[in-house]
Amino acid sequence: MTEHAVVIAGGGPAGMMLAAELALAKVDVAVVERRPNHVLVGSRAGGFHARTIEVLDQRGVADRFLAEGQVAQAAMFATTVLDMSDFPTRHPYALGIWQNQIERIMAAWIAELPVRIHYGREVTGFAQDDNGVDVDLSDGESLRARYLVGCDGGRSLIRKAAGIEFPGWDATKSNLIAEVEVTEEPPRGIRHDAIGVHGLHTMEDGRTVRVIVTEQQLGPSSEPTLRDLKRALITVYGTDFGIHSPTWISRFTDMTRQAVAYRAGRVLLAGDAAHVHYPAGGQGLSLGVQDAVNLGWKLAQVVKGTSPESLLDTYHAERHPVGARALQHTMAQGALQRRDERNKPLVDVVSELVAMDEPRKRIAGLISGLDIHYDLGEGHPLLGRRMPDLDLVTAEGPLRVYGLLHDAKPVLLNLGEPGGLNLTPRADRVQLIDADYAGVWELPVLGAVPAPTAVLIRPDGYVAWVGEGTQLGLPEALTTWFGSPTAST
Repeated sequence: MTEHAVVIAGGGPAGMMLAAELALAKVDVAVVERRPNHVLVGSRAGGFHARTIEVLDQRGVADRFLAEGQVAQAAMFATTVLDMSDFPTRHPYALGIWQNQIERIMAAWIAELPVRIHYGREVTGFAQDDNGVDVDLSDGESLRARYLVGCDGGRSLIRKAAGIEFPGWDATKSNLIAEVEVTEEPPRGIRHDAIGVHGLHTMEDGRTVRVIVTEQQLGPSSEPTLRDLKRALITVYGTDFGIHSPTWISRFTDMTRQAVAYRAGRVLLAGDAAHVHYPAGGQGLSLGVQDAVNLGWKLAQVVKGTSPESLLDTYHAERHPVGARALQHTMAQGALQRRDERNKPLVDVVSELVAMDEPRKRIAGLISGLDIHYDLGEGHPLLGRRMPDLDLVTAEGPLRVYGLLHDAKPVLLNLGEPGGLNLTPRADRVQLIDADYAGVWELPVLGAVPAPTAVLIRPDGYVAWVGEGTQLGLPEALTTWFGSPTAST
């Protein structure tokens, strides 16, 4: 039986991001992926919002995705595109990039890291005990792990086998999405009607057309066919545009569910295994990647023995409310996509409201993930929020804050008197950087905040402690998040 510290079921974006996080922390990790490789047929879903681009920037790989995608003001609510260009971030936009590109880039990245991928296999069951998890694979082999993480999608076998409930709302509508060829010129733009949202878009090759159409009635759970797509298009447009030669066809619904717990003993969930929702607003991929970044460093510290197992409870405590808020938002978006005569006044009123400055900032902050605030107690406005990517001045030269996070290691940033902070017991775990910053401290949605004298930054880029002229609370924060000084490594 092969042993690993962590086994990840599912090699989609969430699974690969988690594998990268663990590998950066020098944890032995393996991914079990049922596909033979990371080549996706068709473009599939796509897009990252601003906070996820920042997360990739923290790891030094954002440029790989930016080079292949298209930046745009794409955060949208009702009929209004929410301009984020004035947000205080290096990435005040969304990135349009298809999932097949995302997975190819991520697969190339983790190939540079010590990650083992078991292609062409899938997890069929597991049994956990006090010391680990025995993981059964489809080829009859088995793996042994300290922890198992289910990143295996909305129908997650891991979640079901762990006995984690998945309450929520059943589907009320379904959409077909496909890439096909046509014999008639398709219309430009998106169409909204009483059924939902529809559109056809000619792809870069000038031959393939990407189709999305809402079905008049809720579709079955079986795989959709070209005939289903033709029927749906004729209902909406009066023609099927002569569609033929499909690359792929898929069906998605507005089913909305969230796991009641993101952890059951030594089994954890991330991405769609933990939450499913209507894809309005394009938040799904970003949510999964951010789940992985929140979980990865915590799981690594528990595996290494630097932190107690209770640190894993903060994963659910922090990410479950974020997921719940996204579900609420996507359900609202789904309702606003219906444009019948009775619903249109609501859409018009909401569109007018979100065009105003403060609602625009609030909703764009939510969609982008830039306003996420983990509840770490009372204190400075920075506490529990993303650390801004400041341009620092140090004795060694200029530095960006996110450049300090490339190795997924925490940072204690001293902006006061050089040498005023001492990390001797934890120097192997936490970087201590003396620096100057003379600019304004500004957070998305909140605006300007008082300048601190020091900040403790977690590996996921969130602020765990803020110094305001004293070191009050620093030892406790270090122990809470990065273990006691005497913990093993």
